[in-house]
Amino acid sequence: MFDKILIANRGEIALRVVRACREMGIASVAVHSTADADAMHVRMADETICIGPASSTDSYLSFPAIISACEVTGAQAIHPGYGFLSENARFVQIVEDHGLTFIGPRAEHIRIMGDKITAKDTMKELGVPCVPGSEGGVPDLETARKIGEEIGYPVIIKATAGGGGRGMKVANSAAEMERAFQTARSEGKAAFGNDEVYIEKYLTTPRHIEIQVFGDGKGQAVHLGERDCSLQRRHQKVLEEAPGPIISEEERARIGKVCADAVAKINYAGAGTIEFLYENGEFYFIEMNTRLQVEHPVTEAIFGVDLVREQIRVAAGMPLSFGQDDLTINGHAIEARINAEKLPNFAPSPGKITQYHAPGGLGVRMDSALYQGYKIPPYYDSLIGKLIVHGRDRAEALARLDRALGELIVDGVDSTIPLFRMLLENEDVRSGDYNIHWLEHWLEATFGDK
Repeated sequence: MFDKILIANRGEIALRVVRACREMGIASVAVHSTADADAMHVRMADETICIGPASSTDSYLSFPAIISACEVTGAQAIHPGYGFLSENARFVQIVEDHGLTFIGPRAEHIRIMGDKITAKDTMKELGVPCVPGSEGGVPDLETARKIGEEIGYPVIIKATAGGGGRGMKVANSAAEMERAFQTARSEGKAAFGNDEVYIEKYLTTPRHIEIQVFGDGKGQAVHLGERDCSLQRRHQKVLEEAPGPIISEEERARIGKVCADAVAKINYAGAGTIEFLYENGEFYFIEMNTRLQVEHPVTEAIFGVDLVREQIRVAAGMPLSFGQDDLTINGHAIEARINAEKLPNFAPSPGKITQYHAPGGLGVRMDSALYQGYKIPPYYDSLIGKLIVHGRDRAEALARLDRALGELIVDGVDSTIPLFRMLLENEDVRSGDYNIHWLEHWLEATFGDK
């Protein structure tokens, strides 16, 4: 086991890893930019080291700064959290070349899943169901139009190196293809330095269902059920829950086994999430995230496991501490992402926290690095906390979420707390009757074009 782990991240996820390390008796090193000198993860870690200025490019994304921090502090392993360098295959290779351990999958698996076309081809070979679409990249508009006619409209054009909703455009008809194709290519080039795109059938009313998998890197893997992440705005998840409200035990066992078998065949190591669109009883693969997910706490809640602890164990060469037969779902869990954003346009709202109170009580967990007097910097993601609730069933979890939101106080900045209070009053949300387009339609109907 490691003696010391460096956490190459910030905010609530860095604090989450610090806590796991402390429970395992492992010393933690928090890196930080100059803007994060007073951050909670810096205060809580055993050691801290400044790795650069506020810009993430010169700090949290700097290979030399992070590797140097390991050499200075004597850290043996790096936990990347999510975002930043968590899915950067080149960084993983450099970490390994310096005799350090990356707490996550191998570079080859990150590289395969980081390219959407290669990932789709790989999953097809492994028996995972995929959305009908192009075989590989689409070189030109003429080919795009031909594919559109073959699979039928609407279609979605996606940047092969895309993510976070960027480089994705829908063409509802042949007349819309040229604009959607060119826009997706230009966005892909601007955001990822790669203008290659591919085309898939656009499902009109799907849900977003993702399967949590975990492999030991030696041919053994398990699945930890599904999460429903269908409440989204601009392809960004807003609320997640586990298990999915409409997924049956038979469907869960079937798709879970397909996913676990797939990652076992490639000797995948650590946590991963295989994401699907789900419509009319069918699962269609869209991508695999080779890291810990923001929404991992809902899975932890219903299975009673610590996924960060398991990541560290597997990275240290230890076997999985549980098998598939040990994993039994207990109750229902929901996570609400609390962002420092101003409604209704969701503009970032950095600033000083004048008052903060985290909710508590049975079945309530608040993952946040906020404290009274903390100044939220304007340089990073607007996520400031995750409110997770667990109940015996979905109805109890919803009631618990409503109660916890009423206790949560975040003053000094605008936040998305009011959004969740409004959503919980909606019958579609309470019944679980929604798809990935529902929230955007609701926002437009509620707030109009603002």
